[in-house]
Amino acid sequence: MATKKTNALRLLDKHKAAYKTITYEYDPENLDVAKIAADNQLELTSIYKTLVVKGDKTGVWVAVVPGNKNLSLKAMAQASNNKKVAMVPVKEIQGLTGYIRGGCSPLGMKKDYPVVIDTNAQVLPTIFVNAGQRGILVGVSPNDLQKITGAAWAAISE
Repeated sequence: MATKKTNALRLLDKHKAAYKTITYEYDPENLDVAKIAADNQLELTSIYKTLVVKGDKTGVWVAVVPGNKNLSLKAMAQASNNKKVAMVPVKEIQGLTGYIRGGCSPLGMKKDYPVVIDTNAQVLPTIFVNAGQRGILVGVSPNDLQKITGAAWAAISE
């Protein structure tokens, strides 16, 4: 079965970036990254969450952090030149990004927000991020993801 082309996948195609997709059964009652990793025989450390935050000075930012870690709001504030940042409420995510919770990708958002990728990704050949739809992951080189999104690298997880 062919994977539906999402905005994220179209953007990777446009940049001629190599990638692979993995489709999985999305369970809205269990968004645990460890379950997704186990169900798809992936290392938990290779799946990265896309989180949307708002800074007190610089507005909306996108954080990409390992599935086995949490976002350090303090580190993200520092990386984004804010005094503090807060997670964007779930009800605002779709309006800001064009994506729904559980389907948010750092690629192909409806607006180009600044992105910060956790430095842990730099040592991996491939990381898996959401492909822009619930139930689809895309495996891509962290360097390709950084180049395409214009992301900064920073130690933002804890």
